Amino acid sequence: MSIGVEVEMGWNVPMTLFFVAFLVGGGHALRVGVGRADITGPAAEVAFMGYAHPEQRGTGLHLRQFARAFIIDDGQTRLVFVNSDCCMMGTFLRKEVLNRLKYETGDLYTEENVMMSGTHTHSTPGGYLKDIIFDLNSWGFVPETFEAYATGITNSILQAHYKLEEGKVEFTSGEILNANINRSPTSYLKNPPEERAEYKYDVDKTFSQLKFYGSDGTPLGAFTWFAVHATSMNNTNKLISSDNMGLASIMFEQRVNEPHTNIIGQGPFVAAFASSNLGDVTPNIAGPRCVKTGLPCDAETSTCADKSDKCIAFGPGKDMYDSTHIIASRIMEKAYEAWQKKGETISGNISVVHQYVDMPSQKILYRNPKTNITSTVSGCLPAMGYSFAAGTIDGPGAFNFKQGTNTSNPFWNIVSDFLAVPTKELIACQAPKPILIASGQIHFPFQWQPSVVSTQLSRIGQYIIACVPGEFTTMSGRRLRKALAESLNTTPEHVIIAGLCNTYSDYIATPEEYEAQRYEAASTIFGPYTLPIYLDHYKKLASHLNQGSKPVPGPEPPVYKKPLSLLPGVLWDSAGWGKNFGDVITQPQAVAKSGETISATFVSGHPRNDFIHQISFLTIERLNGDKWEVVATDANWETKFIWKRGNIITGTSTAEVQWTIPAGTPAGKYRIRHFGHHKNILRKIAPYEGTSRPFKVVSTGR
Repeated sequence: MSIGVEVEMGWNVPMTLFFVAFLVGGGHALRVGVGRADITGPAAEVAFMGYAHPEQRGTGLHLRQFARAFIIDDGQTRLVFVNSDCCMMGTFLRKEVLNRLKYETGDLYTEENVMMSGTHTHSTPGGYLKDIIFDLNSWGFVPETFEAYATGITNSILQAHYKLEEGKVEFTSGEILNANINRSPTSYLKNPPEERAEYKYDVDKTFSQLKFYGSDGTPLGAFTWFAVHATSMNNTNKLISSDNMGLASIMFEQRVNEPHTNIIGQGPFVAAFASSNLGDVTPNIAGPRCVKTGLPCDAETSTCADKSDKCIAFGPGKDMYDSTHIIASRIMEKAYEAWQKKGETISGNISVVHQYVDMPSQKILYRNPKTNITSTVSGCLPAMGYSFAAGTIDGPGAFNFKQGTNTSNPFWNIVSDFLAVPTKELIACQAPKPILIASGQIHFPFQWQPSVVSTQLSRIGQYIIACVPGEFTTMSGRRLRKALAESLNTTPEHVIIAGLCNTYSDYIATPEEYEAQRYEAASTIFGPYTLPIYLDHYKKLASHLNQGSKPVPGPEPPVYKKPLSLLPGVLWDSAGWGKNFGDVITQPQAVAKSGETISATFVSGHPRNDFIHQISFLTIERLNGDKWEVVATDANWETKFIWKRGNIITGTSTAEVQWTIPAGTPAGKYRIRHFGHHKNILRKIAPYEGTSRPFKVVSTGR
């Protein structure tokens, strides 16, 4: 007869295991759980979030989107962290997820203990933030995107919730030297030289990793934070992609889950790559150059002598797909190397605090490092500067805007004044930023940018996770790590910055970088003292962690029940005269070998009919005996699903499925299948499928 002890939710744990966990966990046995769920949004005719390029609207899918979650519970406090393959997290999406969790689990998961972050891929559907300026490019709110994300994120947390088991968590870290560079190096140089001298690089090359194991040592998951923009795919891409961070997750999971399954998105092990202080960090490590001439760009303004030329940074590969794969591989390999090594076991309790903050109303004492004068400074109503419209070397903007612009232009003043004339107070508060959009003064039909942001801080034993509502630049993140390390009696290396978390409020540059007014500074919406205000605020949150107290909740963000939505829905689909949905228009070639791309084209319905219906638009299948086995889906790097509209009046369209045959693919008989849904003239949605003729894959040597 074994002796047991009853813990929360009715778990009966053998006393020996509980005693060991008690000693290691600082008084409580840790329970951990991981989960993963598909969040893929509408795959066609919805603008992508990130570059704000009007022509970058989806025409299919390359990599599916996933949400990956972990839960840690010490018996008294529970912490949830979710990393999602989307551009960023938003206040209202997070609230929707919490409402759904409450329906399923009661009051276990709240604004206090749930952290939600985005990887910052710029190649996934937008229209889900409910702040006008972020949804403009998608013609307002897109219900399909919001629903896909809310459903998937909720499911990932519930998976982790129902898989909670006794286990342990380890911390490890490493360095990646060939995956990121600073995209605003002249701004970084504005920071004090003595401060810069403390660091070897002008971007963070280190990563932090939490490793999760069951009580028997079974690997459960790995969550890795690394500072790099997910912009290896550029603004010409129109296929949904989780970019470098999402691909790194897929590669890591494939490697560990190989004994269990070859299907991406399945398997027990969950690997996530999450954003950190990536504000001024690009993966396009070949650096910027003028596209037409190949000459270097002007360093201060990121422009070319020929005004018709564009200054664009390129990755290490021959094209954006190759660059994405290279950067993802480099990130994943170093993270996997760290995973294989023994980490530092996390011991101690869990604590977490959360508070909403109205940034424009904040006032703090600030000592100017140049003058040594201390004065009271405040936040500003949100506003975007001229250099915001210039874009970055990852994705340049339109017209004649330049980064580093500190003066206004009479013509653009007329344009911006049409939206809202900035007050003298706002102009003075945001100086030296020339205001292009006085977004904080615009409230029609509702707010354009958030003023109330979510801030959150957690301690897991000896480690800290700071959930920050935007994109901290490299030096901004370093200052936050230092401030929290001092406040919480730890080292900066033990402080993890989780970027783009809970709320999106654009960028956070240092006051010195703000003076330069490059893109990151022009997009620091609460003015020059945004970072000092955050530093002061997070130190106050740290005091609450130290004291075991809770801050007041803070002001609730405004809620808009009927957000503006102007994107037309799918009217109807037609297969065309004499055709059926799923019919094969173009068959694959009869014989192919590794490295070749083979394809089939099908009569299709609109992919927006499918955003919540199914898990894949395609399968690649191999004949094994008398059974067809799936070897790839639309989540695989080797496949592409490309949709083309035929006639908008008749509602016809086609779907091309491409498969680039990977090296080492076994010889045999294969086929391509396509799955979709179509909407008839009565607006009823029904499924269909199509199958190509079989084809042979032969060995490379034949």
